[in-house]
Amino acid sequence: MSEEGKCGGSAGCGSGSCGGSEGCSGNCESCKGNNVKQRIEETMNRIKRKIVVLSGKGGVGKSTVSVNLAFALAATGAKVGLLDVDIHGPSAPKMLNLDGMTLSSDGEKIIPIEIGTLKVVSLAFLLQNPDDAVIWRGPVKLGVIRQFLSDVDWGDLDYLVVDTPPGTGDEPLTVCQILKDAGAVIVTTPQEVSAADVRKSISFCRQLDLNILGIVENMSGFVCPHCGEVTEIFAGNAGEKLAERYGLPLLGKIPIDPAVSTGGDAGNPFARVNSETPAAKSFAGIVKAIG
Repeated sequence: MSEEGKCGGSAGCGSGSCGGSEGCSGNCESCKGNNVKQRIEETMNRIKRKIVVLSGKGGVGKSTVSVNLAFALAATGAKVGLLDVDIHGPSAPKMLNLDGMTLSSDGEKIIPIEIGTLKVVSLAFLLQNPDDAVIWRGPVKLGVIRQFLSDVDWGDLDYLVVDTPPGTGDEPLTVCQILKDAGAVIVTTPQEVSAADVRKSISFCRQLDLNILGIVENMSGFVCPHCGEVTEIFAGNAGEKLAERYGLPLLGKIPIDPAVSTGGDAGNPFARVNSETPAAKSFAGIVKAIG
């Protein structure tokens, strides 16, 4: 039997929208799908702006950008959420010194971990052992991401920053298809090998009609920890070239600063404690450019 005509909106139907046989309890796939969609809409409508951080390849510092961007936004007084949907390599908890934390529930909603005005959710909070490998196929990952968007008590937020894994696979595709009103921040490094993959991310966003807020060039030169001078290490100027080629804003160029790495490893986000350095000022400029 087709999906239509199954319950006819009988008294027992959870939503009245699956149209099936009498006595439907609301647990059929159609009802459950509609209920999840409604919960996502209700939850996301309380969030003013959604920012999806994407990269075409791994190793460009996308999670570092996501975490520090979230903190830089929170530093302006905004209420911010950080959702880590890197299912197979969640790193936000480590970078925020939240290892060992677990999510709780009030019986209806999942309660995010809070750091000041920043709320954080990651799959890592659901793992019994942080070294456990998550071996899931696409449909399971889809279900978890939808649950994070529908059943987390994000409350009223000014921004939700979503850290996605590299590439254009299940996780970023699911997030971008659900959050159609989101804006994308695409992270690259200066090298052409990075730009080649970032072009795929730009194409990905345009095929999904997702608004691209701009490009961030990470590891853009090295900041000497002694004198503060910035020295170019990686050849290329991918961020500016991509921005010019595709008519996109270059939101900022973040130099390599040893404090960024040590801060992430220590669980002390750089943007929170080093506001006067060139890298921190770059994050502040990105926040201003995003508006």
